[in-house]
Amino acid sequence: MSNEILSVLEYMEKEKGIGRADMISAIVNAIRTAAVKGVSAGQELKIEINPRTGALSAWTVLKVVDSVSDPKTEIHVEKAQALKPDAKLGDSVEKEIDPSYLGRIAAQTARQAIMQRLRQFEKDRIYDDYKDMVGDIVSGVVRRRERGDLVVDLGKAEAILPPKERVMTEDYAPGERIRCLLLNIESTPRGPEIILSRANPRFVKRLFELEVTEIGDGTVTIDAMAREPGYRTKIAVSSSDGRVDPVGACVGARGARVKSIVRELGGEKIDIIRYHSDPEDMLIEALRPSVPRNTQINTQTRTISFEVSDEDLAVAIGKKGQNARLTSKLLGWKLDILKEKSQKFDFEDKKRMAVAGINQIPGIEDDLAQQLVSIGFVSPEAFVGVEAGDLVDAGFTTEQAEHIMKQVSVFLDSQKLSQ
Repeated sequence: MSNEILSVLEYMEKEKGIGRADMISAIVNAIRTAAVKGVSAGQELKIEINPRTGALSAWTVLKVVDSVSDPKTEIHVEKAQALKPDAKLGDSVEKEIDPSYLGRIAAQTARQAIMQRLRQFEKDRIYDDYKDMVGDIVSGVVRRRERGDLVVDLGKAEAILPPKERVMTEDYAPGERIRCLLLNIESTPRGPEIILSRANPRFVKRLFELEVTEIGDGTVTIDAMAREPGYRTKIAVSSSDGRVDPVGACVGARGARVKSIVRELGGEKIDIIRYHSDPEDMLIEALRPSVPRNTQINTQTRTISFEVSDEDLAVAIGKKGQNARLTSKLLGWKLDILKEKSQKFDFEDKKRMAVAGINQIPGIEDDLAQQLVSIGFVSPEAFVGVEAGDLVDAGFTTEQAEHIMKQVSVFLDSQKLSQ
């Protein structure tokens, strides 16, 4: 039996990470509990296991008396003194017994109790291993489907990806590797259950935190988010350092950073805009390239009413109302979008609209925008094929020209990725 116990101790320690002392305590308690319910009913037992050899030793604890009425719990003083010379009436002595005396039924019951304790150890270990990872991204392998859930093997434990936390446009087969947000650890009658998510907006936020160094170090902050999983996400970002463009930092050189996140999300479109505390300014940012006009804000109902032109109406609302819904979630305001009444624009109106169109490029100030419009650059798309030298020829300094082309490039890249 000692070899069996030693094998159990070594296996639990190496494979399950359960300490030898904890396992010995569980086995001893299980054997004692099983024995006192069986052949040793009514007796007080002391059981020890040698942690090095696995040898099991057992004793029955007896009270020293001068007249024995119950041999299972009492021992005559003369016999007690044979075991312990200084024993006297009222003392307790330990009499060693053969472990096999505990019986086959006790051993079987103990084995069941040991397995139950092992399961509890594993449940506690799962909770301890993963409780500090809630909110982080974990990687695992899809194993099977179980009552609609995807069971994902994380290595040390299995987790589930429920239907409500999956993205409708994604499908995973057994054996496929998957990254998810560790959303929560729920207590169930079967023990702690690790819940994963790919649909939660925090999954996208955490991806940006891992991919964008400036977000990780706190220079750039994600101030607002709205997501329709599998289709589109809008995020609003700001920078604590005036020298760092928050949108450009998230997009990355030639869109490398945001492209990596889009790939992880299976092609989900991502709009990145600059955050403004003023809801009207945020509305203008969130709806680009659509231009809201005649904006009215009702703070009591938290509703923003505005008009857009015929050309901008479809873009502002989006496919099946998606763009309007996301913009509303991003701002935290209800939107009332109206079709603008037709009107004629004079030259100055058109010029102001063109300047507003150029101003949507982060980093292009009013004076530069007016200069650009005056030489024919009435929209960001007008810069396609233009080089910095062309702007220098038009009267801009080399520094101004390079600054303008850099800002235009970043803006156009972000627009392409969001389409």
